[in-house]
Amino acid sequence: MRPRTSAGKILVLLLLLAPALAFADAGPDREHRVKAVFLFNFAQFVDWPDSALGAPKEPLVVGILGGDPFESFLDEVVKGESVHDRPVVIKRFKRTEDIKACHVLFVSSGEESRLDGILASLKGRNILTVGESVDFNQRGGMVCFATESGKVRLKINLEAVQAAHLAVSSKLLRLADTSSPGAK
Repeated sequence: MRPRTSAGKILVLLLLLAPALAFADAGPDREHRVKAVFLFNFAQFVDWPDSALGAPKEPLVVGILGGDPFESFLDEVVKGESVHDRPVVIKRFKRTEDIKACHVLFVSSGEESRLDGILASLKGRNILTVGESVDFNQRGGMVCFATESGKVRLKINLEAVQAAHLAVSSKLLRLADTSSPGAK
């Protein structure tokens, strides 16, 4: 599951170092840049069932539901990259009904009031859900970006990940706080 380009190797290194980066002096722009790199790297450290990936060479889709805090930066991060011999593409969605193919889905904080319905509609699908709401994991989300003491931390809801039939690499699990809060 190694990146195929030197840029990918740099991104993996950033993934390994990102939890230690402080953001006390930086605004949300820098914080979301680090989160964008994490989103790309999640695709490298998660395995999906073959049925979720589609035909060989079909793209691996990183989606954003709701407002896009990454602007064009996430597109730049994945440009020319591939994971598991699949090109990585970014898709933006307004509604869960629009999501046909998606492997990693970032749920924007602007969707918090609809979060329970969003996660319920994705239940049973092989989509790694990622968010930044304080209670994202408790509500059934899989990976939560938590900013604590000026640092981005990862919290992973193992129960929700397993329910979606996904496997998270031990390399990623070592970087995260893991829990099984009882997915809804």
